Amino acid sequence: MIQKAPNNGWWRGGVIYQIYPRSFQDSNGDGIGDLPGITERLGHVAELGADGIWLSPFFKSPMKDFGYDVSDYCDVDPMFGTIADFKALLQRAHDLGLKVMIDQVLSHASDQHPWFVESRASRDNPKADWFVWADARADGTPPNNWLSIFGGSAWQWDTRRCQYYLHNFLSSQPDLNFHHPEVQAALLQTVKFWLDMGVDGYRLDTANFYFHDALLRDNPGKGAPSRDNPDPAVNPFNPYAWQAHVYDKSRPENLPFLETLRDLLDQYPDTTMVGEIGDDDGLARVAEYTRSGPQGQRRLHMAYCFDFLGEAHSAPFLHGVLQRFNQVVGDGWPCWALSNHDCVRSATRWGGEQADPRFLRLAAAFQMGLRGTVCLYQGEELGLPESQVAFEDLQDPYGITMWPEFKGRDGCRTPMPWQAAAPHAGFSSAPTTWLPLDARHTALAVDQQGGPESLLSYFKQIIAWRKQQPALIHGGMQLWAVHDHILAFEREHKGQRVLCVYNFSAEAAELQLPAQWVQARTLTESGTHGVQVQAQCLRFEPWGCAFLRPANGH
Repeated sequence: MIQKAPNNGWWRGGVIYQIYPRSFQDSNGDGIGDLPGITERLGHVAELGADGIWLSPFFKSPMKDFGYDVSDYCDVDPMFGTIADFKALLQRAHDLGLKVMIDQVLSHASDQHPWFVESRASRDNPKADWFVWADARADGTPPNNWLSIFGGSAWQWDTRRCQYYLHNFLSSQPDLNFHHPEVQAALLQTVKFWLDMGVDGYRLDTANFYFHDALLRDNPGKGAPSRDNPDPAVNPFNPYAWQAHVYDKSRPENLPFLETLRDLLDQYPDTTMVGEIGDDDGLARVAEYTRSGPQGQRRLHMAYCFDFLGEAHSAPFLHGVLQRFNQVVGDGWPCWALSNHDCVRSATRWGGEQADPRFLRLAAAFQMGLRGTVCLYQGEELGLPESQVAFEDLQDPYGITMWPEFKGRDGCRTPMPWQAAAPHAGFSSAPTTWLPLDARHTALAVDQQGGPESLLSYFKQIIAWRKQQPALIHGGMQLWAVHDHILAFEREHKGQRVLCVYNFSAEAAELQLPAQWVQARTLTESGTHGVQVQAQCLRFEPWGCAFLRPANGH
């Protein structure tokens, strides 16, 4: 019987700050961010009020996909530093009261990982079946119709074995064969390695991609998605979204492995896991992956999908997502992100090329009002717009392949601006940086946002206020009726009620209040803006939002 360690649930309703190590802070002047640079800047994250950080991969890697192609799961890439540097980062974070979650890429490895080098050497070596190999069809074509997220077939021909191997991403990222027990055991050991070092949890990359259909059946087609309703997880110029991905991911075999993984984490106090879920029905997978199994087996603590990472953000759209969430997720726990390292920054994607400052506050308030854990991507607290990166400066293989219709992910990965007057806004002392700093970001640097009216100050205020609201941390969520411009829902916990209302429109709007909310009081300390309470009506300015309590409530 596994002895479970205590868990204080710090993550439940907490705020996690995502750091992309290449772009956070360069400490050694090579133009690339690193672990000592992160350690140097952790005070900013603590002052923001975050509960923990999520570090994108810093493991040893040939960097074909910037660390998401791991060649050694138990070492730091020299580009980022050393194991000693990571331990120093961990200690500094803990001294500041920050938890540390690291990005574990289990579904696939680098083609330079020793496991794959051995696997591809022959069909009969000890690791021959550690990756997904298959013979060609009679006409020499790949074994089935599965597609890579980065474009084209998910199968790559290998001349050493005269077979195809599966890669859901780049051809240099072969998929591990989770049907092999030794593969699972080896990966669990790599997870244990960092837990023993003291990490507080994991962000699991592509957590629904671990298992594939052992029979290699073709995915059914579903045709090109509507340009008016694109898949937020896939760029609209990629035929990946033309298939229903029922055989290459989200397989039922994923669940027992997640339960085994959870058993491992439960042996370490106060740890947590959040899984990235890219699926045709992401919320259904969030429910499946975070709820307990039929015999009470525990899986992920929380998961996030891509519903808020697309362009759609009207009040009716958001209402629909949250209504679906209420219907299917139940007591499962979501982690809500509006931006990350893989999508256009929300300031541009939702706010346009010149985002209204009121809208940026609205988006922050919306995220803070949701039931679940909040995940902020570095620079969101500054309102950074998406960078325009010239083709000759691109680093992302996804963007290079699909240029110019799809420009890749470099625009959200440019360096973090710290000091407006310093070279590269304080990110690096190097002559050039791995991606160029966007000149528009300089005016938004951290040292330019100290005033009480700045977006950074607003984030600090609303995060601190949210921590004091049990209804927002622990409460349920009851949606009000759908409205053309206004999204409204109630949060309640042990008698504390909070009404969260948002005008997702550039127009003024009104919302009639039901009897129990007449004379509701606005919680001004929350950063409410652009809303007036007038007896039986709320009057909104463009992008106005408010948190309210009943007149006799607490």
